[in-house]
Amino acid sequence: MPREYRILQFPLRLRLGRFMQQTRRRLRLDHWFPHLPVAAGAAILGLLNLLDGISRFHRALPFIKQLKPVLHIGQIAVMPGLGGLPEAAAGAVLLAMSFGLAFRSRLAWVIALLISAVALALVLHQANLQWGALTLLNGAVLVALIVFYRHFSKSSLAAGTMFSLMSVILLLGYSVCGSFVLGQGFTPPITSLIMALYFSVVTLSTVGYGDIVPKSNDARLFVISMIILGITVFATSISAVIVPLVNGRMQRLLAGEKKRMKQDHYIVIGDNPLAHNTYRELKSRQLPVVVVVPKEPENSWMDAADMIIGDASDIEVLRKAGGEKAVAILALRADDSENAFIVMAAKELAGNARTVAAVKNSKNLQRIQRVGPDLIIAPDILGGELLAMAISGEELSGDNILKNLFISKSEASTNRKEKSKA
Repeated sequence: MPREYRILQFPLRLRLGRFMQQTRRRLRLDHWFPHLPVAAGAAILGLLNLLDGISRFHRALPFIKQLKPVLHIGQIAVMPGLGGLPEAAAGAVLLAMSFGLAFRSRLAWVIALLISAVALALVLHQANLQWGALTLLNGAVLVALIVFYRHFSKSSLAAGTMFSLMSVILLLGYSVCGSFVLGQGFTPPITSLIMALYFSVVTLSTVGYGDIVPKSNDARLFVISMIILGITVFATSISAVIVPLVNGRMQRLLAGEKKRMKQDHYIVIGDNPLAHNTYRELKSRQLPVVVVVPKEPENSWMDAADMIIGDASDIEVLRKAGGEKAVAILALRADDSENAFIVMAAKELAGNARTVAAVKNSKNLQRIQRVGPDLIIAPDILGGELLAMAISGEELSGDNILKNLFISKSEASTNRKEKSKA
């Protein structure tokens, strides 16, 4: 975007950003969006798949024939030989994982993403790429899971163990039922639940003795689905239980006890020479400093313990940096509009931190003043002023330099009053 166009759009961006932040706070979106809508969509999709699978499974289980008129939701079969069993199993898994999605579980997100992606691919293949209502819902849930993946980051040993055990039980039930229903497609035929259980355990554990071999196409497709789901479920289940234990142990060994959030510190926001020098000078005075940068710098110019990576215009990032207990928040980014958004976010915190904003372009000075920072620093504007003063022969006094370099909140309001009277 050209710089001139960005400057013209600056006031509109400020108003729009302020409106969005107020709307988000009034609707309390952080408490329920997007994890609850995504969980509800996954639950509805799982329930529809489960009911649709059961309605067509009546060919193998005659005692549920009476459900067919009520559960007639869609007639796209993933594997016709199974009579809707794969669809019912996928629906049961999605329905179970929806509870984990409501609590932002990372494990539930992984399993729901894989199950919905596999179900969508199989349904589209069987339907010759024709989309229906159930397929559209499946696609919408899949897209929502991908778009909002950052919101599903919570992991705990208890939740991981519960969902892992649930996933293994559902997978084993799917394998046993499918092997028993398709028993005539194997050599020798699977004629009992014990044989189906034996074949399922041997196949899912990747042992594969070879004493029972699939011969029909339906049986081979079913075994392929067992292997893919088995690798996926076991891998995610093991990682959900083992990884938190290992990470917690390593963190205790390497980092010791968790550090407390800093208090009475200074937050420097930016990755440019002004931010570098400010950080260095504050550290030289033995003052606690936290630096917020949008991404990890190539050449580290700060202590790793002082760095936080994130968007400083996000209130949660400022809270993570301890903005509520900071002495001052210094928005020193190279973009004036970004500094304005940072000051707006800092104002919404319930702390007493002073706000400082850097201005590079004199055209944005009045717009920055409208945001209401406690202090405005304009080093680039100062350079032009000093050069003009030196060439014209004016006196370079310390008062003039400081007046052009810093603009306090009271001075800004006085200037606005004088201009309004004029």
